[in-house]
Amino acid sequence: MSNRKREIFHLLFQRTREVSKGMNEVLQDHELYMAQWSILFFLHTYGETSQSEISSYLNVEAPTVTRTLVRMEKSGWIARKEGKDKRERIVYLTEEAKEKFPHVANDVQKIEKQWFAHFSAEEKEQLYQLLMKLENN
Repeated sequence: MSNRKREIFHLLFQRTREVSKGMNEVLQDHELYMAQWSILFFLHTYGETSQSEISSYLNVEAPTVTRTLVRMEKSGWIARKEGKDKRERIVYLTEEAKEKFPHVANDVQKIEKQWFAHFSAEEKEQLYQLLMKLENN
């Protein structure tokens, strides 16, 4: 195996860290972190859902998601209610979050444009497809 192929994980990790750091800097103005943004984006896109579905979507352990949701609930971004049984918790965006979401999303889109300014439309699509292939592993 060539050195280049062995470096893929290392390079992917480095770029992921750079993206996370940049996103956290942008989201700081909204008093959010990237993990919280991921939850907001998910809820905005798919609507109210269970905590376990959020955990599954993010590939994060349930206790980690619960801690993040508690913080988000305290800061007014989300609310939770009982589900069909007492063990299930349904999560949804508050009205305040729905009003703020477009402003946060706009800032996220700005940084995405900066990161991908040197990519052609075809390269962006290729990157998307390659990342989707990773999801199937």
